[in-house]
Amino acid sequence: MIINFRGLQRLLTGAGLTAAAVIASQPSASAHVTLATGEARANTYYKAVFQVPHGCDGAATQTVRVQIPEGVIGVKPMPKAGWTLSITRGAYAKSYQNHGKTVAEGPKEIVWSGGSLADDNYDEFVFTSFITDFPSGQAIAFPTVQQCAKGEVRWDQIASEGQNPHTLKSPAPVLRIVADTATVAQAQMDHSQMDHGKMAAPKSGSDTFKAGDLIVAAPWTRATPGGAKIAGGYLKITNNGKSADRLVSAISAGADRVEIHEMSMTDGVMKMRPLTDGLTIKPGETVELKPGGFHMMFMDIKQPLKQGDKLKATLAFEKAGKLDVSFDVNAMGATSEPAHKH
Repeated sequence: MIINFRGLQRLLTGAGLTAAAVIASQPSASAHVTLATGEARANTYYKAVFQVPHGCDGAATQTVRVQIPEGVIGVKPMPKAGWTLSITRGAYAKSYQNHGKTVAEGPKEIVWSGGSLADDNYDEFVFTSFITDFPSGQAIAFPTVQQCAKGEVRWDQIASEGQNPHTLKSPAPVLRIVADTATVAQAQMDHSQMDHGKMAAPKSGSDTFKAGDLIVAAPWTRATPGGAKIAGGYLKITNNGKSADRLVSAISAGADRVEIHEMSMTDGVMKMRPLTDGLTIKPGETVELKPGGFHMMFMDIKQPLKQGDKLKATLAFEKAGKLDVSFDVNAMGATSEPAHKH
């Protein structure tokens, strides 16, 4: 279930959603099933790690069922040794664009069963996914059922507007969408600064590179969290010549491959497509690769990018030839513009 704090009364009928959640047949312990990372940006890949801290009143956990809310697509669960993994697929309420393809169905429920997690042990259940175009401030609930040798706990209660979710007996794990200007870590540490826009101004790359009539300025990328496999690349290309040129490809030792993409908004749907024929730079024109428009994607990066480092790459132009550049690695969320994250 998806809850928009700003429009909760419009989205939900009746005032008894919280009370309507079905509580476990056995009383639950004080520790809840939660997401290890409870905040993320829209239009980005998200690794959901469900933390199971206990069983059902002393009984071992044998099954964990997670419902996938609308707008969370491309779900790929991680198998667990000793557990059976099953996926229930179904149609989405609407179609989504993902890497230039229309996606109309996908996993609706993930179940890990047949295992035995003792009450005094801890474990995690994981899947990767893509978070689509949710507005900042929206909360996405993942109703979860923890079935044990004796009884079960249904983590499916959702806080009403203005209610502290910590007051709920069996709250559903919730992912909150944060503004693109805020990093997940910063948002967790200081919500007030994030909400009032007191973060430091973003920094772009400062280097300039030249190939023939082309000038490439200020290449930059963002730092990535551990486990991330994709990073965006941004820069400006100015053509001082009298004929058009094209950025046809790029390579980097820090990634398995590099792609050139275009992101656009059509009829309220954010769409992204790879530019298989490259990106044209007309004479006298400056083309900016930036979040929310043309951009480069470093796919399957070899290691996390850390702020202050440089990511080296080689750009290939149709006429100007190859050009070695370095992308400054800035902080996560280092832009105030809307971005399409992969």
